[in-house]
Parts: sequence; C-alpha cells; structure tokens
Amino acid sequence: MTSSPRVRLPLAYRLCVVIAKAAAVPLMRRDWRGAEHLDRPGGIIVCPNHISHVDFIATAHFLYDNGRPPFYLAKSTLFEIPVVGRLLKAARQIPVHRNTGRAADAYREAVSRVQQGATVPLYPEGTITRDPGVWPMTAKTGAARIALETRCPVIPLAQWGAQEIMPPYSGRLRLFPIKTMHLLAGPPVDLDDLYDRPVTAEVLREATDRIMAAIIVQLEELRGEKAPVERYDLRQHQGDQSGKPGQHRTVRPDHRGEDGR
Repeated sequence: MTSSPRVRLPLAYRLCVVIAKAAAVPLMRRDWRGAEHLDRPGGIIVCPNHISHVDFIATAHFLYDNGRPPFYLAKSTLFEIPVVGRLLKAARQIPVHRNTGRAADAYREAVSRVQQGATVPLYPEGTITRDPGVWPMTAKTGAARIALETRCPVIPLAQWGAQEIMPPYSGRLRLFPIKTMHLLAGPPVDLDDLYDRPVTAEVLREATDRIMAAIIVQLEELRGEKAPVERYDLRQHQGDQSGKPGQHRTVRPDHRGEDGR
C-alpha cells in the first residue's frame, strides 16, 4: 500500500527524505509486512520496539513509503546542531526538553499533531533495550497517555535487523554484508474500554501493558521464537552505567503485559 500523505509536508521534510533514502536504500533490504494496518483516516501513534540507534531509519522509511510520514520526538540537543538542527526544525520534528520547565511541551505538541491527522512514532521503552536477548524492556506510560487523550489508533510495530547494522549501545557500523530490515505492523491495540475511565496510574499501566503485549506478539512472529517470560526492568538496574545490556528482568503478567510504569 502506498497512499498520499495525510498532512502537508514542508520542503525541508521532503529534502530529508531524499537524503535519507539516497543513503539508506542501497544499504538495507526490506521485509515489510502489515502495512494495511496503517491505512486509516486521521492521526495515529505508532509504537515500535527499540533495538538500535539506527532503527528509526527503517521505521521512518516503512511509514513514509506507506503513506504515513512520521513526525518524531527528538532530544532538544539535536536541534542545536548546526544545519541538522535547522533541518529538523524546518521539517517540523518535535523537540523534547528533558528535565526543564519545557518538558511537557513535547507531550502537548504530540497530542496536537495526532489530532491534526499526523503520524507520531513513540518508543514505549523510552530508550534502546538493554535486554540481553534484545527483547523489549518494561515501558513508560507516555504513549498510553497520548493514546488515551487523543483516542487515536495505536499501531504496534515490531522491527528486527537494525541491531545487526549497529548493535545496541555500540557506535560501530556494520554495513556489509547488506542486512534485511524486518518490520511487521499489527492491528490497533484495543483501548476502547479505557477511554472513559479516569486516567489513573492503574489505567496507564493497563494501557501500556496492552501496547507492549501487542508489540511482543509481532516481534515473536518476526523472530520465530517466544519472548522470555521475564522482562528486563531498567529501574532495577539503574546502577549499571556501562551502557551494555544487563541481566535484570522482571516477571511479566500472564497476559504478557508490562508490570510497571
């Protein structure tokens, strides 16, 4: 499926697409499935697992070529880099000002973009997984908060392959031999019964549980194996500053949900 974008794209956005495709397309084979789940009116949230510093290239390519040009949330420091920052700003990507008085700006902007019909990818884990097997970790509730406020479809997106180009927490590129980027989108996560409930910690955890469970179902299909019963919990491993995948896991509920915020 390839349909026309649902939002008007700035010239800078289209320039970024040309540059990114010229660099990435020759270096990545594609195994894309589930694009029919993106073909729906209005804005959507897309929730991928996070496996590499370069996995956003594969997800952006997948979304753009299937009629859903993405608008990412990115660290505000990227917007301060000469040329790159100007391009990101002109392309209407969303800066995230962490640990400042403007920390909530990105949330409000993401809500506004979705309500205007845009596609906003959000990594529920918040950072690249540290799981030893590169499975998803416990997740934060940001994606669930935006989903419950906008009532937009949440599309789970599993990806596999980018970690072979740049392993988690490694700065080394391994471009050859050419790697295949496997992406599988699933049907929207069912959150209908949560929309009219007060947005409590319990409701946010439940919504997050369902989003992560849906991502894992798709990822298990891509990898052809079952995810571990226990999920890596970054909160229990905050003392490890090595930047390497660790060993701490937390038991997942039987419904494959995420047991923390």
